[in-house]
Amino acid sequence: MKVVELAGGVGGAKLAEGLAAHVGADLTVVVNTGDDLELHGLSIWPDHDTVAYTLAGVDDEVRGWGLRDETWTVMEGLSALGDTSWFRLGDRDLATHLWRTDRLRTGARPTDVALELGAALRIGSTILPMTDEPVRTEVLTDDGWLEFQEYFVRRHQEPEVREVRFRGIEAARPTPEVLAAIDAADAIVIAPSNPIVSIGPILAVPGMASALAAARERGVPVVAVSGIIGGKALKGPADRMLTSLGHESSALGVARLYAGLATAFVVDAADADATSSIARLGVRPVVADTIMSDDAARARVAGEVLRAAGATVA
Repeated sequence: MKVVELAGGVGGAKLAEGLAAHVGADLTVVVNTGDDLELHGLSIWPDHDTVAYTLAGVDDEVRGWGLRDETWTVMEGLSALGDTSWFRLGDRDLATHLWRTDRLRTGARPTDVALELGAALRIGSTILPMTDEPVRTEVLTDDGWLEFQEYFVRRHQEPEVREVRFRGIEAARPTPEVLAAIDAADAIVIAPSNPIVSIGPILAVPGMASALAAARERGVPVVAVSGIIGGKALKGPADRMLTSLGHESSALGVARLYAGLATAFVVDAADADATSSIARLGVRPVVADTIMSDDAARARVAGEVLRAAGATVA
């Protein structure tokens, strides 16, 4: 079964690991690039690298980002010099960014750079940026517009979000590789990532929604997984962001955002009482334990997702 996962952040990476345990090289992860930034002269891809490090088995599961067993000599040196150190980058992680920036400066496409990194890390699945054009997520707060990482990392997600925009989205297009993966997919999975700032930018790329709609019209199941459990996000500001932007912070609220796209929606057992309301949206609800606390749990959740897509899973 060829599976395409739309993903961003830790939740997307965890589910990607679970899906890879079942389908291996038949998994393609299309990652959000709206969180990307340029810092210290380097091109940094947080969502891509979280997925890549997780699939390579080298991620730091305690922090939830970066590489395990990191050292911080460069950051300590920058801090001593009075330079920016609020966005912490480990020494080995910096090697990734240095290599990537050099490749991009030679004119390599972001997609080619992502594929090269995947090969270097010996990742069996494929990771693709949602687009090769630069897109940057920005949030409007009472202090004005902030770049996403300024809001997310430097300000610890504290300002209330009044509006979200994706700078550069009008000029963006899905890459040929992304379109080919969607065209060949037997199932499409929407990860339990923040629906506003992780999945939202992917769906906003011009041409992406039509490609996904065409797949659905061909009979390809589109299974979304709720990242909101019992009204709360397990990690990150998704619950607060949904509320401040006028949505309901609940599994039902997320299902409403995916109505018309998803054919099935996986909710945690804590939200089983929302199934009838979700069904009225024209989306088939699936109840499962969606907590991905370890490798076995990630594979178990991915198995439920694949079953919801019609696959036979051992």
